[in-house]
Amino acid sequence: MNVPTDVSYSEDHEWVRPEDGNRLRVGITDYAQDALGDVVFVELPVVGSKVQAGGVFGEVESTKSVSELFAPVGGTILEVNHDLEAAPERVNEDPYGDGWICVMEPMNPGAADALMDAEAYLALLET
Repeated sequence: MNVPTDVSYSEDHEWVRPEDGNRLRVGITDYAQDALGDVVFVELPVVGSKVQAGGVFGEVESTKSVSELFAPVGGTILEVNHDLEAAPERVNEDPYGDGWICVMEPMNPGAADALMDAEAYLALLET
C-alpha cells in the first residue's frame, strides 16, 4: 500500500498536500481507492463553494459502492480535477497524482497540521 510521507491524512481516508501560498491539493488515499474497487464516476465539488471540516464535498462511485468525500479541513474550493469527468479511473491508477479531487484554500492556514502524518495513518490502518 502506498502511503507517501509528503501528504497529511484524515481519518476518512482523504489526503492533503500543501502547495504554494495557502492552497491544499486533496484526494483519496490508496487504501480508499483500493477498498472502493474500480471507480466509474466522481462527483466533484463546486468551485467557489465553502466546506466545513468533515463535511461532504462530493462522491466517488465504484463498481462496488458509492462513497461520500469528506473535507479534511474547512475552506473554499478553488479548483477541481475536471479530467476525472472523462477518466474517473485515474483515482485508482494514481490517487496521489493525476487522481487528485480538488484544490482548496483552508479557512485556517494551519488546519492541515492537525491531520495525521504517514506513520499515524499507517497505525490507523492497522487497527
